[in-house]
Amino acid sequence: MKGQFVTFEGLDGSGKSTHLQTAGGWFRDAGCEVVVTREPGGTPLGRAIRGVFLDTQWERVDGRVETLLIFASRRQHLCEIIEPALDTGRHVLCDRFTDSTLVYQGLGRGVDRGVIEQIDQLATGGRRPDRTLLFDLPPELAQSRGQSLKRAAEPNGIDRLDSEDLAFYERVRDGYLELAAAEPERFAIIDSSGEIADTERQVRQALADLLAGAA
Repeated sequence: MKGQFVTFEGLDGSGKSTHLQTAGGWFRDAGCEVVVTREPGGTPLGRAIRGVFLDTQWERVDGRVETLLIFASRRQHLCEIIEPALDTGRHVLCDRFTDSTLVYQGLGRGVDRGVIEQIDQLATGGRRPDRTLLFDLPPELAQSRGQSLKRAAEPNGIDRLDSEDLAFYERVRDGYLELAAAEPERFAIIDSSGEIADTERQVRQALADLLAGAA
């Protein structure tokens, strides 16, 4: 039996990365082999691409260039990490996947959806997650978190996407909600605007069946 491919999506500053790590711990505590990974990244090549992609020295990068970089990382990630893990029955929890590209490079940068879908078909064969947790919060709050002094003091600091203006955050959030409305059976919307404990409770509920199966 194949494992489940679960993605964590949302605006920068939504808390998805923090809760991804917490969820990975729940599965391990239940005795389940799980792969916790992220995009862009997940492989040595992907991490190199991520460094280029998020580097603030590139003030403006064409949306199609971003799209091609992301899908190069994604293809390697699928081949090297994601598909082998799923084939051996392990669950994969992934920070971002193609939904991010559809909203960040699509609505955020203005890349035509048809272009993204063509590249996606070449790179992933149209691979989609089995379920997606969408961490949703007002764009103003996400921006304030993404550009906070605390974020600036972290090792990787405020990256190129963190530093975008409010209009960009709004377009991306609208795009995510459109995707969730189109596939309600795949998406679980997590309200991440409140306390961490409340968000964590929602995440655990969204993964309850998988965690029960792992126990």
